[in-house]
Amino acid sequence: MNSAFFNYNDFDMIGFVEGTIEYLTPAKTFINVNGVGYEVHISLFTYEAIKEQETTRLFTHIQVREDAWVMYGFSDSREKEVFLQLVSVSGVGAATARVIISSLSYAELSRIVANGDNKSLERVKGIGAKTAQRIILELRGKLVPADELADGKFNKASHNTIVEDALNALAGLGISKANAEQAIVKIEQQQSLEGLKVEELIKLALKNL
Repeated sequence: MNSAFFNYNDFDMIGFVEGTIEYLTPAKTFINVNGVGYEVHISLFTYEAIKEQETTRLFTHIQVREDAWVMYGFSDSREKEVFLQLVSVSGVGAATARVIISSLSYAELSRIVANGDNKSLERVKGIGAKTAQRIILELRGKLVPADELADGKFNKASHNTIVEDALNALAGLGISKANAEQAIVKIEQQQSLEGLKVEELIKLALKNL
């Protein structure tokens, strides 16, 4: 395989898999999709989310290496987004990123990055001082602030179809998921989203970026 034609860190030909859970451990699962078994590597967060389920949908990311294609699965799109942000940091591979999202919740990681708390990151297995500093430097401003997550404002909206459609549309316009989420949080702080059309929410979000 000629590496000139592939980006080995980012290959998402398959956006998600949905099917029956045939095998499950805290680190890996096999998903039966119409008779095809996909081996999917998961975090502890995803394991906790799906362990009582018979079927599931996992958002996926495929890491293409010289010796293998490895599929990672996430129970929600935010976890996948954080994973991709982490592997974009120099010195952070997929295995390390999975350890981080297994060890820290989104809110915890957001708080650590916002506060520049290197020491808390260094407590995660495999994270040294230099890597912790790079993660904080490169992710600062890209994660929804922890206090906005804590009050439940965005979490409440994340299951709303209109919000999801707006986020997808904003992503299509080249706006990062983190920035789009922050814009919608701002809108919620100003007014109710009840009754808004998707196009109206998109316009408001663009004004709040």
